[in-house]
Amino acid sequence: MAGPLEGLKVVDFSRVLAGPLCARTLADLGADVIKIEPPRPDVSRAAFPNRDGMSGYYAQQNSGKRNVSIDLNVPHARELVLRLCDEADIIVENFRAGTLKGFGLDYDTLAKRNPRLVYVSITGYGQHGPWASRMAYAPTVQAEAGFTHNTLRHFESAGDDRRWTDPLSHADVYAGLQATIAVLAAVRKREVTGRGQYIDVAMAAVMLSINERAHLDLAGIDTGAEPGILGAADGPHFVGPGGEEFVAAQSIVGSNTFTNYLRAMRRIDLAQDPRFCTAERRLQNYKALHALIQTWMLSFRDLKTLDAQLDESKIAIGQIRTLKELAETDWAKQWGAVQEVPDRSGGSYLLHGYPWHFSDDDLGMRSAPAFRGEHNEQVFREAGLDDAEIRHAIDVGILLGGPPPSAVKIDTVDLAEAQSI
Repeated sequence: MAGPLEGLKVVDFSRVLAGPLCARTLADLGADVIKIEPPRPDVSRAAFPNRDGMSGYYAQQNSGKRNVSIDLNVPHARELVLRLCDEADIIVENFRAGTLKGFGLDYDTLAKRNPRLVYVSITGYGQHGPWASRMAYAPTVQAEAGFTHNTLRHFESAGDDRRWTDPLSHADVYAGLQATIAVLAAVRKREVTGRGQYIDVAMAAVMLSINERAHLDLAGIDTGAEPGILGAADGPHFVGPGGEEFVAAQSIVGSNTFTNYLRAMRRIDLAQDPRFCTAERRLQNYKALHALIQTWMLSFRDLKTLDAQLDESKIAIGQIRTLKELAETDWAKQWGAVQEVPDRSGGSYLLHGYPWHFSDDDLGMRSAPAFRGEHNEQVFREAGLDDAEIRHAIDVGILLGGPPPSAVKIDTVDLAEAQSI
């Protein structure tokens, strides 16, 4: 698969989400990514749903990568990995701070051998400081970084007293994307200086950087003067003429957005209604205001017509859909928002497509996720090992895994079908 990053080689030591997402993004963009997986495999392989040891979760973050399974605890295993790192442009890892240093695979060691190396580490709180050694997962980092507090405050303002956190791993995903951005910046700098560099990414710092309202909390500003900023008044839910549930992007309470609804409804007179004349009064009478707007919306013959009138007044709406429903829309089909990727057992997974289209690069389709150790021989043969050396590494337990016989048969059939098409 070609792409803008064709020619770059990445060694991916990471597992689960933040690091694998970074490395997969580089692979999506055309880099040759080699995932290093230990004998005890990436735990995401066992996630649900699972087909013969290959989960959709694992496939989503690791499709398009080659896979080497190596036991770094076996003597001389490190020398084989060093050969890969000597040829690499980029290293990605997300172990706890200092873990790879114990194997002699830290940046300082590798950069002495390969000064052009760009090396990124993703941890919860960075490589140094009082929290460097803390375990970190997305929910815990989100709690520390104000994300969970804002989530709870949002629901509390809506009268919901449940204590729960967002089920999506925002800290991992954003950290992976920010790591990708930093890696590409460092690769660009290398074109000027000829030298690589080390990149330390802290998930907690990432969550602070992507919080568009951080300036309010950091300054201790009380948003109560404009209550539409948080809670039920923000992103109101409505029902369309055909029973469609949708969300409007603008608050019906906020002073800068309430007038847009009045223009759309042709009801400027409501600005003088004592129930709705200020943001505070609109919040106090929220149910009455919402019901009035909802009744007006139901007077349209269909959602398309309503959307057009809302659009005139700069009010965007979005229908509440499942991802499966989105995948069935004309937009998703035209964009290529969903890809079908083989699951290595005769079926397939539906995974997200690419978020970019390039004018001069065709990214093609993602390849199937690799079995643990599937590319052991191929990768190390490219690194200069002969057949006898590879056989020895397998015999002494340095290299492990590989595709099961049934998987090889499935791949052969798939390849034959592809060639006949």
